[in-house]
Amino acid sequence: MIDSFHIVAFTHKTIPLNEVGKLHIEEEKQIDRLNYVKAFLNIDEIMLISTCNRVEFLFKNSGAINTTFLATFFRTLFPYWTEETLEWAIEKAQIFSGWSAVKHIFQVTSSLDSLVIGEREIITQVREAFEKSRDNQLSGDLIRVIIRKTIETAKQVFTETEISNKPVSVVNLAYRKLKAAGKIDGARILMIGAGVTNGAMVNNLKKHTPASVSIYNRTQAKAQTIASEINAMAFSLEELEQHSKGFDVIISCTGSTLPVISEALYTQLLGNETDKKYLVDMAMPSDFEASIVKNNVVEYIDIESLKEIAENNMEERKAALSDCELIIDNSIREFEQIVRVRQVEVAMGKVPEMIKEIKNTAIQQVFARDLEKLDASSRETLEKVLSYMEKKYISVPMKMAKEILVEGTR
Repeated sequence: MIDSFHIVAFTHKTIPLNEVGKLHIEEEKQIDRLNYVKAFLNIDEIMLISTCNRVEFLFKNSGAINTTFLATFFRTLFPYWTEETLEWAIEKAQIFSGWSAVKHIFQVTSSLDSLVIGEREIITQVREAFEKSRDNQLSGDLIRVIIRKTIETAKQVFTETEISNKPVSVVNLAYRKLKAAGKIDGARILMIGAGVTNGAMVNNLKKHTPASVSIYNRTQAKAQTIASEINAMAFSLEELEQHSKGFDVIISCTGSTLPVISEALYTQLLGNETDKKYLVDMAMPSDFEASIVKNNVVEYIDIESLKEIAENNMEERKAALSDCELIIDNSIREFEQIVRVRQVEVAMGKVPEMIKEIKNTAIQQVFARDLEKLDASSRETLEKVLSYMEKKYISVPMKMAKEILVEGTR
């Protein structure tokens, strides 16, 4: 069961942050792409986790995840890639299989592998990624069981350790920079994107009184969801070029593979204003065209600029890492038992049908003539006895198998 679980990961630990964007797939295209590659490679289950500092593919696959598999997988998923990019991806991919893959996803979701150790956003991101894969029939029973235990473990880590004390996520680091610059209260804020990251930023903005907040997103309804939390205005992304009220701050985080704000659009938004503007870019790849920073008076706050602060933060939290790892190791031991029991349940899944078939054969064929001699009351009693025994024949072996497994792990 667990032997067929694999993860192919690209994270900030192994590649530069600006290269993570090569693996991003625009949100509206993800389901079609993943369904196609799943069918083409005959993959049993697949799930995609895509954030600003990692892209990870979770698989249930009976075959090995080797160079041949990766080459076919990436060619199918990213048909526009050059051979150079394909070779880069195969070389940089981290592969986890079996229990090492389980431990990896536990660590990721518990934020031990994050750019900022102890950030809570990753739990929501993993949960939403799973729900998306489940609702679109991309994943099945194995990934469901693993993610359920993953979320449970992450919650325990955050509850029982000091890992998230004084949380400093990428969002909060950016927020603190804006706050220190005095660019929230009384500021005109444009927000591009309405995902988890900008949703977290909205929670911070609740503590302040900006002059205005305008939220633009591909899906206006999603923008409205977070806009309602701070009495902001929600618009579709197509309406951004019509914005004419100026701005002091732009906060952007989308899943676009190309810059959302070109220099031409930025100049249009700027109008006749000449004062210094603050650009918060939490997207990978960047949501701003590079020339904007070069040719304008701006304070540019991006993920790369926050990396040093994040690394210092990790040093401060290292004391809690051993406690977190202990929880994860204990959780893996518990999960090993859950998996064993689940294997028994799957293996014995056909037992009820087989027992019912034996009972029906006995009644309708083997002892049919004998049963014809019984009166209605006797026949009814016999049916009750057989039904009772049928249930016991199913439950007793299952119970015994589970007890043997539990004893075997002590």
